[in-house]
Amino acid sequence: MSPYLLLAIVFGYFLVLLGIAWYTSRGAGEHSFYSGDRKSLWYVVAFGMIGTSLSGVTFISVPGYVDAKSWTYFQLVFGFAIGYWVVAGVLLPLYYRLQLTSIYGYLRERFGMHSYRTGASFFILSRLAGATIRIFVVLNVIQLFVLDAMGVPFEVTALVVMVMIVGYTLKGGVKTIVWTDTLQTLFMIGALIGTIVYITGSTGMSDWLPDLKASGSMRILDLDWRSDSFFLKQVLAGIFITIAMTGLDQEMMQKNLSVSTVEGSKKNMRVFSVILLGANLLFLLLGSLLYLYMRRQGIAVPVHSDDVFPTLALQHFPPWLGLLFIIGLISALFPSADGALTALTASTCIDLIGIRDRGWDDAKQKRVRQRVHLGMAVLFLLFILYFHWLATPTVIKTLFDIAGFTYGPLLGLFAFGIFFKAAPQERWVPWVCIAAPIITYFIRMYSQELFFGYKMGFEVLLVVAGLTMLGLWISATRKVRV
Repeated sequence: MSPYLLLAIVFGYFLVLLGIAWYTSRGAGEHSFYSGDRKSLWYVVAFGMIGTSLSGVTFISVPGYVDAKSWTYFQLVFGFAIGYWVVAGVLLPLYYRLQLTSIYGYLRERFGMHSYRTGASFFILSRLAGATIRIFVVLNVIQLFVLDAMGVPFEVTALVVMVMIVGYTLKGGVKTIVWTDTLQTLFMIGALIGTIVYITGSTGMSDWLPDLKASGSMRILDLDWRSDSFFLKQVLAGIFITIAMTGLDQEMMQKNLSVSTVEGSKKNMRVFSVILLGANLLFLLLGSLLYLYMRRQGIAVPVHSDDVFPTLALQHFPPWLGLLFIIGLISALFPSADGALTALTASTCIDLIGIRDRGWDDAKQKRVRQRVHLGMAVLFLLFILYFHWLATPTVIKTLFDIAGFTYGPLLGLFAFGIFFKAAPQERWVPWVCIAAPIITYFIRMYSQELFFGYKMGFEVLLVVAGLTMLGLWISATRKVRV
């Protein structure tokens, strides 16, 4: 594929996003950046959330994950779906009742300022790491398969992409993100379905389904309790990953809270959970088909599983399908960055700076918010470059590993506030939230020696949350906030 054609596609896509940003931000006040004026349509939010939830990690890593683990990843996805119903039934009504713009305002109401800022700080750390890993995955593919041949350094690629993202998110905020995510989801799903249709219709692939069944590639259940992909462990981990990474995540929830009513927002969440099951099944099917296609065509399997889909799309499939892959890849890139950048700006301004409590006029709030936005973009760039220099391996596991340690304290804080009436001593809250991940790290390191061969996996999140709750309970007083 011509690198110049790729660049033309990227910049053309960017111009479309700029047009959406201009249209959606017309006449919008400063508050609209954070809440979208609570006028978003629930079905638009539901469809757009698919792109945000799947991202480049799903687009690249899940198909590559199939060779080693078959379809056992779907156990985790099934847990995700259950988790979305929990978020819809428990957390959304709470956020709407308190009329929150930042969901971490709940911690201020329930415990106090130390807990409030601790929760927001852990979100900022979590989202910085998670979003930049997702961005790195996509940029790395474009760099390796296209831009390296042009002599363009990765650092330049990352800088240009971040400037483009800032260009269309600086003004529009949540209202823009809702619509750009919808467009990006459409292209991503189109690339997925187009690739599956091409492979199943290729010469020599007519009997693909019996072959996949016979090979065990479509196996979903893992019933070995010591395995890190054991069924019960994966489902439980999926439930709590969703509660933490969606229900306690400002980026994901700010879109839901932009819907005018709690009933509309709950409907959005539940419909989305069903669609997500189908979308992930298609990605797993794609993974099985990619490996089957390589075997039958005599194509060498890449060393890194994350390179399987890009290698076939850009070096072995026809140009039109490579083009569709690139468009889908770009569509996976932007939802990973734009919503996260907007949410991090919102959380920093509202939760840490207190921009809406200082009595500043709209003009000053806008200046501060734009400076924070630019500062966050710089941090994004630095994190992306770090992952590039680190040479991160398969990313889907790395992403959830990080999430377990950084979202665990958030899950513990919210769960303690919801299920217990006592309040912890505020001065101990930051220390408890820092200690819990550190202790869990060492437990996981020696889990096989300590627990008769049991290997800890994604359930790290639950252990961190449990230790956080234990620490909060130990430090609790009889004082109750309502």
